[in-house]
Amino acid sequence: MTSVEGCLFCGIVAGTIPATIVRESERTLAFRDINPVASTHVLVITKDHHPSIGALAESDPDAAAELLQQAAAVAADDGVDGGWRLVSNTGPDAGQSVHHVHAHVLGGRPFGWPPG
Repeated sequence: MTSVEGCLFCGIVAGTIPATIVRESERTLAFRDINPVASTHVLVITKDHHPSIGALAESDPDAAAELLQQAAAVAADDGVDGGWRLVSNTGPDAGQSVHHVHAHVLGGRPFGWPPG
């Protein structure tokens, strides 16, 4: 498994930083966001360090597919039948604050468009 020293999400994967884990697969880990914006707010990450969703898609498309599958499973597990949103910020202009690929699974309330 590849990791980057000082990366928050690599620390969660390693078990040195606590998190409320809700789902785990061979390549991914899903845990509750510590500052949720909806009743379902779960982050799905790859266990290997990839800086963004674009980098992941390029270097490991199978892991990218697994991340999406796990996001759908999280939504199903949480029973967000009315719909859910999947968000992956890439780069500082999009608001990415942790440079380890992650997708936010958001549900349990209506979301408008544009996001906000």
